[in-house]
Amino acid sequence: MKRRDFLTLSAVGAIGLAAPSALRADKPARKPNIVFLLCDDLGYGDIGCFGQKKLKTPNIDRIASEGMKLTQHYSGSTVCAPSRCVLMTGLHTGHCAKRGNGGPSIPANTVTIAKLLKKAGYATGMFGKWGLGKANSSGTPGKQGFNEFYGYLDQRNAHNYYPEHVYHNKKKVMLNGEKYSHDLIMTHALKFIRDNKDKPFFCYLPVTIPHAAMQVPEKYVAPFRKIYPQFEGKTAKYSGAKTITNPIACFAGMMAKLDEDTGRLLALLKELEIDENTIVIFTSDNGPHHEGGHDPEFWDSNGPLTGLKRSLTDGGIRVPTMARWPKHIKPNTVSDHLSAFWDFLPTACEIAGVNAPKAIDGISYLPTLLGKEQNQTHEYLYWEFNEQGGKKAVRLGNYKAVQTDIYKDKDAPIRLYDLQSDLGETKDISAKHPEVIVHIRAIMADQTPSKRFPVSYNPNYKRNKPEKKSEKKPRKKSEKKSGKKH
Repeated sequence: MKRRDFLTLSAVGAIGLAAPSALRADKPARKPNIVFLLCDDLGYGDIGCFGQKKLKTPNIDRIASEGMKLTQHYSGSTVCAPSRCVLMTGLHTGHCAKRGNGGPSIPANTVTIAKLLKKAGYATGMFGKWGLGKANSSGTPGKQGFNEFYGYLDQRNAHNYYPEHVYHNKKKVMLNGEKYSHDLIMTHALKFIRDNKDKPFFCYLPVTIPHAAMQVPEKYVAPFRKIYPQFEGKTAKYSGAKTITNPIACFAGMMAKLDEDTGRLLALLKELEIDENTIVIFTSDNGPHHEGGHDPEFWDSNGPLTGLKRSLTDGGIRVPTMARWPKHIKPNTVSDHLSAFWDFLPTACEIAGVNAPKAIDGISYLPTLLGKEQNQTHEYLYWEFNEQGGKKAVRLGNYKAVQTDIYKDKDAPIRLYDLQSDLGETKDISAKHPEVIVHIRAIMADQTPSKRFPVSYNPNYKRNKPEKKSEKKPRKKSEKKSGKKH
């Protein structure tokens, strides 16, 4: 695959305003609004409509029951910053600027979905965790196409739900650790929607729930302390946040808060009478974590999948995803269309009636959402990750390939799984399919190397921390699933 320069702004100037083919037959009088609600470390099995048994998430589940559930949708990466970069640019981690947490801000000339929609006449707002540029850098939301921003610039500050400060556009807003940031983020997001109800808008809402600090106002935790009193003696602390007690009850309280605010969002769209002209997409930036006292085994947070955050097995990157658009997306539908975060940019462009840049990795999945034939599909999906010895993964049809320990072995073996019969990625079948491994090695090699986030053999590499022997999650025999599409 020959790649062009992905990070030039020339594509923005060439945007056309032709109506997308999928919408021509029933084009709204006004361009549709787009709301993208991105959760932080929400696992594939953490919400009711994706199999959660211990928690109730009725408002979140409404997005699926009143729209479509996408069961084979993948995040951009297995950690937050690169996943967000992929989402904004339509480029997977073989091509995008930020491929790991940390590092420099994204360049000023990056083509983002916010820039494209803003040029097309959309009001653009971003509320929550950004992670792509610090204050006064080239990567701030204001320099990447957003009219309004409220929240965290540096994802490390988002480790605390009661931070010392957040940002409102360029201004640092001091909170002095006294206010719950999620409430402020939701307040500004809902105000943005209300203020722009008479024009097309793009509301990007990357909330921090349920990230590792497990903090939420006590009124949300109290009911679950009664349900799970056996964990009252357990305490947990994450990063600079304060110590909490009963992290099991705290996680449940966070999920109750997330569900409540999702309901507030849906109610506002109906109140403003823009419900039928607004598509809401709900998903997560990567798989569940094992930090801050969270117990993904107790909650079965990754459902039938194997692996957690920082894994490239599906538990780390396949995310619960739903889309709701009354009178456009048929209610209570399910799709196993293979898609990923880099598909959002062309999908949003098609919704808005603008041409997406050609030099991207994404393919619009709007036809799938509208129940039409999906003529364009991916040959493969690709990920790379520069932590824990270097990792790469490829999804090729029903095959899933994972390569680890790349830094210490230039010919590191590739594990191969058939997700059709082995959703949990437990049986390596690479020895039976050498021709598939040859093809996958060619795909892995046909990417653009990153100097800042290299994933290649390094003879001087020394692992600082030993990686766990297995990325697999122990499960009972009754929990193993095979032969089903999810």
